[in-house]
Amino acid sequence: GTPAKGWIRAIREALGMSSRQLGERLGVTQQRAAVIENAERGGNLSIKNMRRVADALDCVFVYGFVPRESLDATVRKQAEMVASKQLSRTVHTMRLEAQGLDKSENEEMFQSSVKELIEKQSANFWDEVK
Repeated sequence: GTPAKGWIRAIREALGMSSRQLGERLGVTQQRAAVIENAERGGNLSIKNMRRVADALDCVFVYGFVPRESLDATVRKQAEMVASKQLSRTVHTMRLEAQGLDKSENEEMFQSSVKELIEKQSANFWDEVK
């Protein structure tokens, strides 16, 4: 995770650099360097400025997203939510028409729907499921 004092300050201190010295490297005052450190710690520093500070600290700024699960698992979870909603409508309609399915038929229909949703991924695939 992120250090409590923020990455900029943690790296600066690990290098033995003062905030005045960082400010000089950035072409700003010591006070402005402190403001930059606080902005980063609060999540309010732009990516452009993070790159600039990283350069001043002789670091490479890395920006990215790390999925909580594999992307395939994320897609499957969405397909399962969509299929579940669609299946509940279908089952309700079939009950009204007295054509109920047993549990294994329900599961087979569900898995088939999930597979089809993953393969086709229609334009509304990621719309919120209601």
